[in-house]
Amino acid sequence: MATTTHTSAPTSLASVTIEVTDLEAARRFYSAFGVDGHVRLRASETPSTGFRGFTLALTVAGPATVDGFVAAAVDAGATVLKPATKSLWGYGGTVQAPDGTIWKIATSARKDTGPATREIDEVVLLIGVEDVKATKQFYVARGLTVGKSFGGKYAEFTAGESSPVKLALYKRRALAKDLGVPADGAGSHRVVLGGTPGSFTDPDGFAWEAPEQS
Repeated sequence: MATTTHTSAPTSLASVTIEVTDLEAARRFYSAFGVDGHVRLRASETPSTGFRGFTLALTVAGPATVDGFVAAAVDAGATVLKPATKSLWGYGGTVQAPDGTIWKIATSARKDTGPATREIDEVVLLIGVEDVKATKQFYVARGLTVGKSFGGKYAEFTAGESSPVKLALYKRRALAKDLGVPADGAGSHRVVLGGTPGSFTDPDGFAWEAPEQS
C-alpha cells in the first residue's frame, strides 16, 4: 500500500475520472451513451492489460430503459459482454466501452411500468478487492460511512449530496465472473477517484486525488 500526502479525509466519492488513450473519441462515446454527466475523462497512455478491477453500474427504472442504454452504447462502439436478460434479481446486461471500461446496466424491475427513458437512478463505482473487510475498514478510517455491508462479500458507502457516483466493494474474482470476463489483469486500473485534498492509494491500488474543478 502506497501512501502520499493525506491532509484531510474524504467523506464520500466526489468524482470518477476514467483515463483513456483517445480523449475526443471517448467524449463522443460517453455523450452518445448518455453518462457524460457522471464521469470525467483524462488522456493517459499508462499501460493496462486484462481486467481493470472495476465496473461502473447504472441502475435504471425498467427493462426497456436498460435496452435503450445498451443499444446506445453498442451504436457508439461498445462491445456486449453479457446480453441484457432477466434474472432472479431483475434485468440487466454488461457492455465494454471502446476505451476498455466495463459498464453494467440493470434494473430490479422485471417488467416495464412505463415507457423507456434516458434517466439514470443511480451510478455505482464497484471496485474489485482482495479483502472486502480490510478495504472497508481502510475507507472507514478515512471518513467514509458504510451504507450496506454483507460480511466479506460486499460493502457499499453512502454518497454525498453532490456526489454523482456511489462507491462499493466486491470480491475481485466474483466481480469479474459477474461481468463475464477473466479476473486476471495488470498495470493501471485506468480510473482515478476524487474526494480528498490529499492523495493516497488504497490496498488494491485504486488512486484517490483532489477532484478536478468543472
